[in-house]
Amino acid sequence: MAKKKESKDRLGTGLAAIFGDDVISVIDEIQSSARADEYGRRATLKLSEIRSNPYQPRKAFDQEKLNELAQSIIENGVFTPILVREATGGYELIAGERRVKASLLAGKEDIPAIIMDFNDGQMMEISLLENIQREDLNILEEASGYQKLIDTLGYTQEQLASKIGKSREHVSNTLRLLRLPKDVQKLVEENKLSMGHVRCLVTLDPKTISEIANKAVREGLSVRQVEALAAAKKPVKTVKTKAKDPYIVDMQNSLQRKFGSKVKITRNSINIFYQDADELNRLLELMDIID
Repeated sequence: MAKKKESKDRLGTGLAAIFGDDVISVIDEIQSSARADEYGRRATLKLSEIRSNPYQPRKAFDQEKLNELAQSIIENGVFTPILVREATGGYELIAGERRVKASLLAGKEDIPAIIMDFNDGQMMEISLLENIQREDLNILEEASGYQKLIDTLGYTQEQLASKIGKSREHVSNTLRLLRLPKDVQKLVEENKLSMGHVRCLVTLDPKTISEIANKAVREGLSVRQVEALAAAKKPVKTVKTKAKDPYIVDMQNSLQRKFGSKVKITRNSINIFYQDADELNRLLELMDIID
């Protein structure tokens, strides 16, 4: 009973509060059964009862690798249990979607699992952390995952960077990719353009971004060449000069003739410029300040 209460108490906390800073290592230990009983309950579940993780940031799965895993499961079974949580009418995946998909391909009906007590925030956090730290996500899936954690859990970019072991600059640059037009995002997802190619485009208008991106793919342009094209498209800032009041200009010229030095009249001030101490003394004498 005490263990069940402790599990319930965890629901309002983040993963680091439950597992410590090295979240992924603990999750690995749970799935390897070394600490399964400490954090969850072992079970063998029907694959038909398991639904995908609604917070899974990964959208694309390599079919060839899935086929290889399916063949391994046919020959050896599933060694590493998946992680799930109870849901209405079955279970929701926390971690192990590749194992589920490959098991279905292998014609299996059930799979070993560990049932965890995770809330929505913890589900989202572990899905992103696991995928990022295993480098399973493409850069746009990563960006989308970052944005969900920021929107849902209220992380700042700095907090998120610390949690996933990346620099704040990396998080910021990755999030900026979500501003790209959909056709350009697709080119990045298909690895036709790198993050370096598109990073310099995000400040341009959508039409220009698409034009440069497609040109880069067609002509095989380097990152530097794309940066040069982007720089050429950025509007040149023009400094507007306000027309000077003719009366002010006339007074300025009169004072310059009187003092024999440069004079500038600005709003609420008159500035008289001098080169050295001798010129300063001359000006002070003209103004009867010194003899």
